[in-house]
Amino acid sequence: MQAITTVGLDIAKSVFQVHGVDAQGNVLVRRQLKRGHVLPFFQKLPPCLVGIEACATSHYWSRELQALGHKVRLMPPAYVKPYVKRQKNDATDAEAICEAVGRPNMRFVATKTAEQQGCLTLHRTRHLFIRQQTSVINAIRAHLAELGIVAPVGRRGVDQLLAVVADTSDKRLPEVARACIAALGAQLQMLKARILEFDRMITAWRRSSEASKRLDAIPGVGPVLATALVATVADPKAFRSGRDFSAWIGLVPKQNSSGGKDKLGSISKQGDRYLRGLFVAGALAVIRYAKIHGTKHRPWLTALLARRPTKVAAIALANKIARIAWAMMARGERYKVPAALAA
Repeated sequence: MQAITTVGLDIAKSVFQVHGVDAQGNVLVRRQLKRGHVLPFFQKLPPCLVGIEACATSHYWSRELQALGHKVRLMPPAYVKPYVKRQKNDATDAEAICEAVGRPNMRFVATKTAEQQGCLTLHRTRHLFIRQQTSVINAIRAHLAELGIVAPVGRRGVDQLLAVVADTSDKRLPEVARACIAALGAQLQMLKARILEFDRMITAWRRSSEASKRLDAIPGVGPVLATALVATVADPKAFRSGRDFSAWIGLVPKQNSSGGKDKLGSISKQGDRYLRGLFVAGALAVIRYAKIHGTKHRPWLTALLARRPTKVAAIALANKIARIAWAMMARGERYKVPAALAA
């Protein structure tokens, strides 16, 4: 046991698989552990390199094992998969993790703190409530449309439909349908109140984070995106450049190049879908503002909009915003207004 230098840990809900080797790669331990026996097992080991796939509960186990003195490396599951041999099971997965963690060109995921995971929980819950709000609105519109009652698109249209439901003198709506849609209306009001409460919590979290306040100064980056970036990107220096960061988000073209011929397609849409959506929404807001107030102070954006559709320009601008955000996070700098905008 004392000669173990590298351990591959395949985590799960109840049964964990351990694969340990020495400095020469000889297998010294290959066994299953119940959840309650994981930490006692690693307490008996001398400090070693532990590899874990970056999946559910991985950041928790990384923090716990680091507290015991071990060096923990989290890896994207897609990068571990090539090392899996035939007949996939927990034992082969742990062996593949143990093999992959020792590769010099492997890419690792920085461990998030409990505070960062708490902020991400806030964002995920808010996003879930927004999706539920959209679902409830669509249900209200669909049910009333079946009875010939429609309203314009937008928030005012929903309010008009709920006013029809509240009007008991309107005989177009059967009483059973009125009671059901009234319940949906009450659910909608509750969701709106919850979302507003979470927005206040995100604003408060931004005020407590120096990095979030610096990122909030970037055009197209608001409190939601600023806090989501700080909570998601534990170590900005894990990316070699701003392009690597934007590629991780999925804002760069897919490549299908061969024989020296570069073939670029649409954006890859890899990485974090939530961050990508926030970056694109921020870029569209900047473009909308520029169209209203003029784009003469943004020559790059003006030239881009002249030759490309708005949504294509929004993706390019989102890519640029992501690179700026990475540079500020990696270097600890503040946003510097371009000379054209300052003028």
